[in-house]
Amino acid sequence: MTKKLWFQVGVGLLLAILIIKYFMEISFIFTPVVIIIKAIILPLLLGGVLYYMTEPIQRFLEKRKVPRWGSILIILVGLVLVLWLFIAIIGPPVTEQVNRLINNAPALADEINEVKDMLLQQKNNLPQNIQDSINSAANSLQSVAMKFGMWIVQFLQSFFQAMFLLILVPFFFIFMLKDHEKFAPIIYNLFSGERRRWIQKTMSDIDNVLRSYIQGQLLISAILATMIWIGYMILGLEYALLLAIFALVMNLIPFIGPWIAVTPAVIIAYLQEPKLVIGVAIVTLVAQQIDSNLITPNVMGKTLDIHPLTVITIILAAGNIAGFLGILVAIPVYAVLKVIVYNIYEQRIRIKSAATKDV
Repeated sequence: MTKKLWFQVGVGLLLAILIIKYFMEISFIFTPVVIIIKAIILPLLLGGVLYYMTEPIQRFLEKRKVPRWGSILIILVGLVLVLWLFIAIIGPPVTEQVNRLINNAPALADEINEVKDMLLQQKNNLPQNIQDSINSAANSLQSVAMKFGMWIVQFLQSFFQAMFLLILVPFFFIFMLKDHEKFAPIIYNLFSGERRRWIQKTMSDIDNVLRSYIQGQLLISAILATMIWIGYMILGLEYALLLAIFALVMNLIPFIGPWIAVTPAVIIAYLQEPKLVIGVAIVTLVAQQIDSNLITPNVMGKTLDIHPLTVITIILAAGNIAGFLGILVAIPVYAVLKVIVYNIYEQRIRIKSAATKDV
């Protein structure tokens, strides 16, 4: 019985639960370690994202006989130039739209309250069961809005913390560009034989999944945000650039991100001119159709191969556990765990097949 898979999995789960239980009881011992990890996790993540964004450029340069230090220097100079151009071109209109939004915030709030009061008055003329349904939906939306607001606050806190620790981001980034081939061998060289080959393959698969996801999702988000910005500009929607930047960040969240991004656009469109809501809906629908049928299949392919329902469940759970940062990292973390589990399963099948042939 001890050789049965279900028995081994059960024992493993029990041991994991016991480890977590006793770890929680002595967690105060690890408080300094947790503080250090929290201090470096965001710069490490940002450095990793920058690495996966620029690694193809480094590969391209080194194939043309550019030395490693030269490729790193070219990438750093290029990033500084891109950042400078972005601030120089995008900075002034963003600042202007932010100031205008702040100045118009009281008037927008008054208009939203007027719309809310009008809807509440109309609700009282409906049958009781429909009123109950509306109240339930309103409470649910309010709960989601509050959680989303908390996620935004947590995101901003994490963002400013990352800016405070900005000196660590170039450190991790340069270190990854310089020695990225050495990371995996440090781990799999600790083993030998079949186990070493399995760990090497698993780490290679993890690297491929992270590279494909980060590069693909950033490219998709940038393309979608550009299409949305052009569409909003054609419509004459106010704060078009701000809404497009918000969409750029939200589109990093698979499946539900674009629908979150369209919410403030619909509100602003309704307050500006109600018929613009139709235009915003058309722009969003066209962008999503182009993304679903053309961009994502060609950029991402079947890199993750995760069912949309699974993605939504993971994102909602991660949002409740770790806020907005959890939402951003939930899918790649799940993809990494999936790769590890798949490789373990594949290895077990291989071992069983080899044992059967020996018999």
